[in-house]
Amino acid sequence: MPALATNLLATASGGVVGLVLGLVGGGGSILAVPLLVYLVDVSPPHVAIGTSALAVSGSAFTNLLTHARAGNVKWRCAAVFAAAGTIGALLGAELAKALDGEKLLLLFGLLMILVGLAMFRRRDGSGDPSVRLTADTVRELLPLLVGIGFVVGVLSGFFGIGGGFLIVPGLMFATGMPLTFAIGTSLVAVAAFGAATAASYAASGLIDWKIAALFILGGVMGGAIGVALGRVLSQRKRALSLLFASLVVTVGVYVIARGIIALA
Repeated sequence: MPALATNLLATASGGVVGLVLGLVGGGGSILAVPLLVYLVDVSPPHVAIGTSALAVSGSAFTNLLTHARAGNVKWRCAAVFAAAGTIGALLGAELAKALDGEKLLLLFGLLMILVGLAMFRRRDGSGDPSVRLTADTVRELLPLLVGIGFVVGVLSGFFGIGGGFLIVPGLMFATGMPLTFAIGTSLVAVAAFGAATAASYAASGLIDWKIAALFILGGVMGGAIGVALGRVLSQRKRALSLLFASLVVTVGVYVIARGIIALA
């Protein structure tokens, strides 16, 4: 593929992910690996996963600044969750690099279907906005934050994804914080998990730095458009989320089909 076409497709792919994140508020990063593999033609699959992890981390950090200014981040909870998850992400990345690339994509397709189906469920946004990790709550909150953070980190590192669709409900379950705070707080973990996974893949020479930079650039532009559209379509966000969930399931089926053909 000509270099110009590759660069444009990488930027456009980042734009798609950013647009989805801006419109529906999460889950868009799961499209990064399929877009890099099948549209941008990044190969082998491990390079696509490492590149995706770096791009997702950069995008999450950018979005984190916005949520931090809005006061939507529970920093102590975020620090504990991210620290435990970073260890898990490093472990997950090492496990993934030891697995055949086509088999890894097959598992990724299965994950996409599960995530897409989970998105059809309406999330309850209620909770306790005053919840904090303090000396009084540490015995109750710390084990859940560490345990759930580690497990989610392993999955994030294994598949090279942000894992926000797992982190958000995980934080809500562990602490009882409302959805708004869980989304803001989750970005600390998404950025940390992505950075840890990317560092592991970079150490093995499995990142395309130019593609990652273009993907992040596209994500910033797409995110700005998505946020603007989200304000206009605020009354239809549920419908948009269901449409996106259907897309994730469809792409997951496609990834599995391609994986089965490749392994046949």
